[in-house]
Amino acid sequence: MTVLTRTPAPVDPGLLSRALEVAGRLANDAAEVIVATAGRAPGSEAKADPFDWVTDTDRTLERHTRRVLAAEFPGIPVVGEEYGADATAAGSPFRWIVDPVDGTANYVAGFPWCAYSLGLVDGDGPVVGVVADPSRAQMYAAARGRGVRANGVPVRAATGTTAVGALVCAESPSPGFVERAAAHHTGVRVLGSTALAITQVALGRAVGAVIDSYHEWDVAGALCLALEAGAVVVDRAGRPDPMPTGGVLVAVPAVVEQVYSWWAA
Repeated sequence: MTVLTRTPAPVDPGLLSRALEVAGRLANDAAEVIVATAGRAPGSEAKADPFDWVTDTDRTLERHTRRVLAAEFPGIPVVGEEYGADATAAGSPFRWIVDPVDGTANYVAGFPWCAYSLGLVDGDGPVVGVVADPSRAQMYAAARGRGVRANGVPVRAATGTTAVGALVCAESPSPGFVERAAAHHTGVRVLGSTALAITQVALGRAVGAVIDSYHEWDVAGALCLALEAGAVVVDRAGRPDPMPTGGVLVAVPAVVEQVYSWWAA
């Protein structure tokens, strides 16, 4: 499989800087709330799926995010998990995408693996991405052409040439994928946050992430991190796509073909 990537259009540097600053401020606000309430989440209730939780924290953080973004970027619509898409989102050149608590079931249980995710996207994919990992007091931020920083320190994806002996993160993986990875001595980790799963590739901790089912708010912020860290993003057919639907593989360039073969088999 030959993976060719296109060069996304440049974005006004002033917009990038302002978007990074505001997104970082919102992520810090969210992290404080999540840390203070994890494991004792008020207003917790299941959606149609008994394992798909929503809490007062989800709603409060998304409302706060929307208020700030509307004031700071009045011409850019917002898409969010809890309150849907603004009316102009479909035809807008830019849109913000927010998941106030990614990994809500973990948050409700007090399991320390959930995140706040916010991304700015355009027609070429992610422009700015911020993911807060409150349990580890970590803030990950990226902007198109500016790389990735973890608490202000630059990071890159791993440089390994094989998935053997490495980790791949996944959400809702098929048993066959897990078996094929294990046969090649690769560990698969399923921990319940799509944003953090993809982020581990950007941080160099995992060589790949396979996500079979998701919404755009689950992945928008983290995909910006992965792309800026040097990872490859492909859809279920193996085609490069900065924000695929229906399945996504994020991987270190040298192992994308290897991991894709397990996923596609």
